[in-house]
Amino acid sequence: MLVCHCNLITQKEIEETIVSMLDEDPWQLIVPAKVYHAMAKRGRCCGCFPNVVETIIRVTEEYHRDTHGGDAEIVTYLDRVRALREKFGSRFSERRQKGYRAA
Repeated sequence: MLVCHCNLITQKEIEETIVSMLDEDPWQLIVPAKVYHAMAKRGRCCGCFPNVVETIIRVTEEYHRDTHGGDAEIVTYLDRVRALREKFGSRFSERRQKGYRAA
């Protein structure tokens, strides 16, 4: 699936980049700009960033569940991150109504 139309980046490329970053340091903070920098790309319109954030959360959660055997502490932390994103960042991140984007 194509996530970023400006740079022609697929979901699989983003997931592979996130996993390679987690292999280097499993507890680092990963943000969309860091993922794009690792792929030698840059955000142009940044409309894909909410989808990239959701991908980062999902892949990080799966990575830690597979690596650490389903530790409940990790899932609780990621649920708190998801709740903060919905509370502060999700509504006005693109200045569009929520129905107009995939995330």
